[in-house]
Amino acid sequence: MKRPKLRILDAQGSFESIGFLHGKQFADEIQHYVEERVKLVASGSWSGKQMSESDIIDLAESLIPDHQHFDPQLFTEMSALAEGANISIAEAIIVGGFTDFVDTVRSATGGATPPELHEDDCTAVLVPDSRANGQGFLAQTWDMHDTATDHVLLLRVKPDECPSALIFTTTGCLGQIGMNDQGVAVGINNLTSSTGKVGVVWPSVVRSMLRQESSNDALSILSNANLAGAHNYLIMDKQGDGFNIEAMPDAQTVTRLESVPIIHTNHAVSPQAQAEEAERPSDLLANSTLRLSRGNELLMSGEIGLERLIKLTQDNEAICRVPEPPHRIESSGAAIMRPATGEFWACWGQPSHNDYELIRWQDG
Repeated sequence: MKRPKLRILDAQGSFESIGFLHGKQFADEIQHYVEERVKLVASGSWSGKQMSESDIIDLAESLIPDHQHFDPQLFTEMSALAEGANISIAEAIIVGGFTDFVDTVRSATGGATPPELHEDDCTAVLVPDSRANGQGFLAQTWDMHDTATDHVLLLRVKPDECPSALIFTTTGCLGQIGMNDQGVAVGINNLTSSTGKVGVVWPSVVRSMLRQESSNDALSILSNANLAGAHNYLIMDKQGDGFNIEAMPDAQTVTRLESVPIIHTNHAVSPQAQAEEAERPSDLLANSTLRLSRGNELLMSGEIGLERLIKLTQDNEAICRVPEPPHRIESSGAAIMRPATGEFWACWGQPSHNDYELIRWQDG
């Protein structure tokens, strides 16, 4: 399916006004998305054990104080989003931070990782300045169950008290991938943890990192977060300083970007992260390993520019995913960011079937 352009939501002012506009404009869609995700948890698909919807909401409510304390301004935005969409704050945590939330659910219930798990399976890369004519990149696909693709959008936010940002996300989610006007870019891959806990889900962490002015400041935010679940985070700033962090609830492994591109998919590489990693279905693990190998092959040598990264995300051999049973995972979109220049290219849906567009910092 081809859509000419990403949907873009422009919002500025207070965090409350940004959140309310997001929720109000997409209220019906967010409510539908909440219903889908609560049903996935209730059925045991994703979470490994059946739960009542009331118990799911109770567990999500237990995460609210961590979000209040972690970043009060973003909590205000999430609360306003919930009000605008006519959902509860607990439901906003579920719909935005679903993959971290199910890590928490599995730990709380003792549920096993289900074989039909539909985790988001992204391929991401940090390209050092030395391999990109002095201007490095952070690029990635965003892969998810194909029901998520229609919910993809681009937020162009201008908060009163922190940097403006371009944010690739889905309806009802504070942010998933993005870059601010200070040249700080953040990307993610999902990981699966056996040690999920009551804490902060990853979209709040991403957005808080995007309020910073350097990679080191963003790394500090992540290092001090009480994480509910597991994700791999990638950070790069306009100075070319970059980090890849395998962040489990109880341990984080930081790798600094040097002269070789860092490619990451959806399995832990470091022993510290592997110690907390939940078992993944064998076919998903094989796919993650294949995408990592293919990414390294495609970027093995030579200068890396925009067109080469577009081709990487379009790669039909491994990286650009088409939904197939039983998992129905597809590349729901992709983003390529060049922090040194502030350029942000994004694509809705499978990159092999849709066009990238350069996202402007303002209309016109």
